[in-house]
Amino acid sequence: MTDRRLHPDPKRITEKTAAQISLPVVDLNRSPDGPRDRQALLGEALTVLDRTDGTAYVQLTKDNYCGYISETAIGPAVRPTHVVTAPATHAYARADLKSPDVSSLSFGSRVVVTGTEGRFAQTSLGHIPTQHLAPIPHAFPDPAAVAELFLGTPYLWGGNSRWGIDCSGLVQAALLACGIPCPGDSDQQEKTVGGPVEGDYQRNDLLFWKGHVALVVDAETMIHANAHAMAVSYENITDAIARIEAGGDGPVTAHRRPGV
Repeated sequence: MTDRRLHPDPKRITEKTAAQISLPVVDLNRSPDGPRDRQALLGEALTVLDRTDGTAYVQLTKDNYCGYISETAIGPAVRPTHVVTAPATHAYARADLKSPDVSSLSFGSRVVVTGTEGRFAQTSLGHIPTQHLAPIPHAFPDPAAVAELFLGTPYLWGGNSRWGIDCSGLVQAALLACGIPCPGDSDQQEKTVGGPVEGDYQRNDLLFWKGHVALVVDAETMIHANAHAMAVSYENITDAIARIEAGGDGPVTAHRRPGV
C-alpha cells in the first residue's frame, strides 16, 4: 500500500511549484482541517502540488513528507544562505541586542543573509546574532550533541521546533543536522535509518518501540522527547525499557545504527 505521507496522491496534484516556508513554524496537517502530522520551519523548501480555498497541498523537500498548510505560510523559492545552529534565536529590529525582537526562530531555520552590521546578520526578518548562524552547507559531527541542544524542550506531538518537539522530530533534527538522511516519523525511521545491530549500545544508536524512538548518548543513557517527562530528557536505558514495557507500550522493536 502506498504511504501517502511520502508519496503524493496523484488525484490531488494540479501543479508542481517550488516554494518555501515563510513563517517561523508551520503545522503540516493530514487534511485541510485535520490534525498536525509534522511541522516545517522557516526557509524549508517544498513543492506546492495543489491550492484550494487558501490551503496548499505540499511535499517537503527534506524528507518528502506530504500534507496541508495554509497558503499564507508559503513564499517564493529563494536559496537560503545560512542556517540557525543555536537552539533558538531572535531577529531584532536593529543591530542592537536591546532593540525589539521581531521574530523568534528555532534551530534548523534557514535564512538569507544580505549583509552584516557589527555582530548581527541582516535578513528580511531583522537582525540575527551572527554566532547563532552558520553558512550553508553546514554539518554537525555528532547527532547526540545536536539532540542535547533540545534538552528541556516541551514535548509536542508532531512538533519539529525548539518550542515543541516529539520523539521522531528530535531524531530527525539531530540526524539531518549531521547530513544523515532521515524521514519524519518513527516507523519510517525504523525501516530506513542505518542498519540493525546487536549487543552493546553505542553513542548515536537508535532504539525503537512501537510509536517511539530514542537516541543513545552512551552505553547506559539515552535522550528522547517523551510524554513521560513531557520534555526532551535523558533517561537510563535499562530503566526506560522496563518503564515503557510496564506501561503497556511493549518491548524494544529495533536497535539500529546510522551508517551501518
